[in-house]
Amino acid sequence: MSDTAAALRTSVGRYGVWSAALRAEDAEGRGARAEAAAELEELGFGALWLGGNSFAEHAVPLIEATSRIVVGTSIQSIWEHEASEAAARFAELEVARPGRFVLGLGVSHGPMVKGYQRPYSAMVAYLDALDRAGVPDHHRLLAALGPRMLELSRDRAAGAIPYLVTPEHTAKARELLGDGPLLAPEFKVVLESDPARARATARGYLARYLRLPNYTDNFLRLGFTDADVADGGSDRLIDAVFAWGSDDTVRRRIAEFHEAGADHVALQLVEDGPGTSLPREGWRRLAALLG
Repeated sequence: MSDTAAALRTSVGRYGVWSAALRAEDAEGRGARAEAAAELEELGFGALWLGGNSFAEHAVPLIEATSRIVVGTSIQSIWEHEASEAAARFAELEVARPGRFVLGLGVSHGPMVKGYQRPYSAMVAYLDALDRAGVPDHHRLLAALGPRMLELSRDRAAGAIPYLVTPEHTAKARELLGDGPLLAPEFKVVLESDPARARATARGYLARYLRLPNYTDNFLRLGFTDADVADGGSDRLIDAVFAWGSDDTVRRRIAEFHEAGADHVALQLVEDGPGTSLPREGWRRLAALLG
């Protein structure tokens, strides 16, 4: 493992928080987001992953409100910002707060991008442009699901930040990546013990993703069936991609990712509602059960 890869692994630690709410742009909520970031740092999380199509600008106030926690985009769509612009924003942050920002990149999804074509080639070209602009590979990660993108995250980045995956995917990803690159999958948690309520919350959240072929194709590669990804997702699928139940059960499910080869797990707390609020009490419960 290179010194830079080891440094990133140490910086992010074993657990982080994935949140779209921390990425919000409303000015009146900026103080609350900064306070939440500071508390998450105090609770011991090593990284904040800004959900949705996030940019360096979203990371700045959170970095300014904290002293050590790493903030990463998860993900920045390569179709939304030119590589030169992304490189300039990265350089500004790296000068101001060295080592605090990680550029997480992804190719998004065909239904969401006008003119979407040849995503792998587009990512290669984007990384080429970042190289020319001086963005080091050890400060960028790829939202990789399939084998080719995982290999690219091994060869041209510091590692991978797969979204909506299982421990089985993590094991396959680790095999492709080898020992050196960072592997930091996202994993969803519903802090609810009642099976019906937990699965209803999870199913309501998962529905949007089951309309995106990148995710459904990945589920099929992992051995799920067309029936599993239909009608909001089968119980089998829900139980694979969400942790719910007792604290011991949630803790065990998270541990399965580390046992499969993950260095870090980006934990997304899923609750009923639109997902725009900051679930600070839930984050405290999550930190407590992780010990």
